[in-house]
Amino acid sequence: MNIADADDQDGRARLGDLLALVGAGKESIPDLDETKRRFGTGQARTQHMTVAEWLDLWLAGKKALRKSGHARYELDIRYHLRPRIGHIRLDRLTVPHLDAMFEGIAETNIEITEANADRRAALAELKATPWKGGEHRARRKVMRDTIDAMAPFRRVTGPSTQQHIRATLRAALNTAIARGSITFNAAQHVELAPAKRPKAMVWTDARIAEWLRTGDKPSSVMVWTPEQAGAFLDFLADTDQRLLPLLHLITFRGLRRGEACGVRWSDYNAATSELTVATQLVQDGWEVVESAPKTDSGERIISLDEYTAEVLEAHRIKQGAERLEWGEAWTDSGRMFTQENGEWLHPGTLTDQFERLVELSGLPPIRMHDLRHVAASLMLAAGVDVKIVSETLGHSDSRITRDIYQSVMPKAARDAAEATAAMVPRGTVRRPVQVAAEPEAEVEAEPSNAEVTPGVGHADGHAMGTQGGAKIILFRPRLARK
Repeated sequence: MNIADADDQDGRARLGDLLALVGAGKESIPDLDETKRRFGTGQARTQHMTVAEWLDLWLAGKKALRKSGHARYELDIRYHLRPRIGHIRLDRLTVPHLDAMFEGIAETNIEITEANADRRAALAELKATPWKGGEHRARRKVMRDTIDAMAPFRRVTGPSTQQHIRATLRAALNTAIARGSITFNAAQHVELAPAKRPKAMVWTDARIAEWLRTGDKPSSVMVWTPEQAGAFLDFLADTDQRLLPLLHLITFRGLRRGEACGVRWSDYNAATSELTVATQLVQDGWEVVESAPKTDSGERIISLDEYTAEVLEAHRIKQGAERLEWGEAWTDSGRMFTQENGEWLHPGTLTDQFERLVELSGLPPIRMHDLRHVAASLMLAAGVDVKIVSETLGHSDSRITRDIYQSVMPKAARDAAEATAAMVPRGTVRRPVQVAAEPEAEVEAEPSNAEVTPGVGHADGHAMGTQGGAKIILFRPRLARK
């Protein structure tokens, strides 16, 4: 009772309640030091908060979180933390509790994988069963009923998601420590398998051939070569696709999907050819909401090249014609890229349309987000400083750019290898023996400097030339045909 001052009536009342519970046999005799600590931070000693109660209280207090960040925390809590450890007293949470939680997630992953395999096999059998014949129809009905009773396809909780679950819990427990509720953060001492970011890979001829043979992509993150990117933009121009200006901007400047949907004409300075990324449109379920860019560094100013500025001006004129055509039915959203009636572009619909256009183009598949990888790889292969690339993409640290997006083109990689080998002088006798080739007709020597002649030697009319014996093709995507 002497923990509280003599004039602290409220404090003495709380300590009295604690001692009454001890006397009634409902509480164990409390530790003196622990009681002093909890009393000093204003915590009740007669109430014990569970992990679930604390997580709800903690999330409700995250006032500065963006909506997308709040949704991700809430997902971790609702699907993983509350069902598995929510019942445990906050001050009694231990590392073994968390080890058991992640072991449970691994077991659930196995169950999901097996259930997905069973459903996939049943669908394949249904597809292989003929339609004609009473016996076959009866069998198909039984199989359909069986498939309907199966669990739907589900995604496993992979290493990246498990790392995020732990990070969510660790942040919540750190706040609990700061408030004096607990003294130990169990999430800080749980070991998980490292989450590896997939490396971006370029669609080379060999990889395309393997993909055509097996249908499998070499990596979940694939990047087009400059030739493939140019072919895609030319396809959009030749088929007069409304999305050409938007996809052109992402291909060369690496905007995120939501940033491209959210950019406004007021963010574009035609005089200086600069575009300010200040807002984005993101999905909340299927609803579209406007929010700030993903991070503080996502708010940035991007410089545009001369041709991209031409593409945007042509798009402005076309959008003005659409405005006149729709008249009073036009929705003035102020966005640079809109539906035909001026309404917002839905990010999910944009992804669906992009995937359809890639398939129609006949090019190897990439994801919508991979256009951002294409932009980064093109800039890095062109020798742009990684710091500038990082700022253009809106990264908070250039190391992120190096780790994720530095997928150099094969030609750039070969040039780097040759330049490295040329640094070490070797005697002629130590060079590998070269097999004599058949004599060829004399060819006029190429000039040392690049010579580019528009429309020469290329079916598509792109500028061609040579430099140091290497062929150069300069792609200039065409504007949409009127």
